[in-house]
Amino acid sequence: MSAASEPTRSVPAGLLRVELAIVVTLAIGLSATRSVLRFLAALSAPEPLSTQTATLNSSLAPGRPWIDLGLQLVFVASLLLPVALVLYLLRRSDDPVASVGLHADRLARDVLIGAGAAAAVGGVGLAGYLAARELGASLTLVPTSLPEIWWRIPVLVLASFANAALEEVVLVGYLGRRARQLGLGAPATIALSAGLRAFYHLYQGLSGFIGNLAMGAVFATYFHRTGRVVPLVVAHTLIDVVAFVGYLLVAPHVSWL
Repeated sequence: MSAASEPTRSVPAGLLRVELAIVVTLAIGLSATRSVLRFLAALSAPEPLSTQTATLNSSLAPGRPWIDLGLQLVFVASLLLPVALVLYLLRRSDDPVASVGLHADRLARDVLIGAGAAAAVGGVGLAGYLAARELGASLTLVPTSLPEIWWRIPVLVLASFANAALEEVVLVGYLGRRARQLGLGAPATIALSAGLRAFYHLYQGLSGFIGNLAMGAVFATYFHRTGRVVPLVVAHTLIDVVAFVGYLLVAPHVSWL
């Protein structure tokens, strides 16, 4: 990953540290803190974890579909803004977007790799979630409770891509790039990226924490070895699309979800 190890011009190391802290806190850190507090609240509730629910995509204005749609789109934009900030900061420091893994070549190959990774990670993740729920270590996840309306599936697809871009571009590509520039070794960088991702999903219970810790370690390792993040965005998007849209299609016909 030679591009990611080139020095950034005109930006002192101290400012890079501040930049990294601000971007990661805005993109992931505050939500990760909120996730930890939500998990602590669930643990301290009188009901067992397995009887509590965590809804991933819910209505933001029940009974008012056009306002709800507007709020959903604003939320998607809020997920993409840190990605836009990262791209701007890269331009300011004369870093190519390829330095955070956004390569435009070999797109077909990247999509195929991402699809394969989605199948593997998604299957293992679903099995882990079901096992954890049976053991009482996970909340019951409701992928979506959006009303049955024409924009429901398009919004879920947009949210899937926005979440994938946020986590993979910022938490893997950008963090990996800046951490290497600041002299942090690969193991520490991978651990930091995976740990932040895990705490970001802790509100789902221990299955969300452990599953995303493993996923984060695999994804960050892939970026470290290849310098490519597009397959990770594809994989994450597909995992979420299948989880959200697949839930709508399958849940009415099975009881184990």
